[in-house]
Amino acid sequence: MAQDLRNLFEEDEKGQDMKMSDGHDARFFDKLEEQLPIQKKSRQFSFLNIAASVVVLLGLSYGAFQFFKTPSKVVPETQELVDTTELKTIGDFSPELKKVEDYYLASINLELSKVQLTPENKELFDGYVLRLKELNEEYEKLTIELNENGPNAETLDALIDNLKFRLNLVTRLKDKLLEFNDDTFTESSI
Repeated sequence: MAQDLRNLFEEDEKGQDMKMSDGHDARFFDKLEEQLPIQKKSRQFSFLNIAASVVVLLGLSYGAFQFFKTPSKVVPETQELVDTTELKTIGDFSPELKKVEDYYLASINLELSKVQLTPENKELFDGYVLRLKELNEEYEKLTIELNENGPNAETLDALIDNLKFRLNLVTRLKDKLLEFNDDTFTESSI
């Protein structure tokens, strides 16, 4: 069964003188053309593809524009009508100022959470809370000024100083309450 290929090629060399009939190539290509005709693309279809692509691209561009458009905020001229929840704070202008603002606000809230209110120290506590309220109102006015005039050194310094004053006030309140509790404890032990 197995034959040596070299022998087969040597025998086949004798039959190499065969030639194809005239017109064989032409008949072969004609039959090939019948079986697999070449289809020509119409220009109208490609034009419709281009037009549809342009419409889709314009639609996506408009949708992205609407999605990423920042809403313009108009600050009314009278302070009574200003909604402070929509105002930018100093933290909205730079990451460094955001860190400063977050630090002071977190410290103020932490110190206030440590304060233990009792009926004996309520009057002292109320006095400090009233002053904190005044500082908070001043901070809101400065924030409105910041939004109306834009960031400038004086307004930013005033806002940071306000935060420092509030933290200092809360720290003093905590110290006074500790003194008050120590005085009350020593008086009751006598």
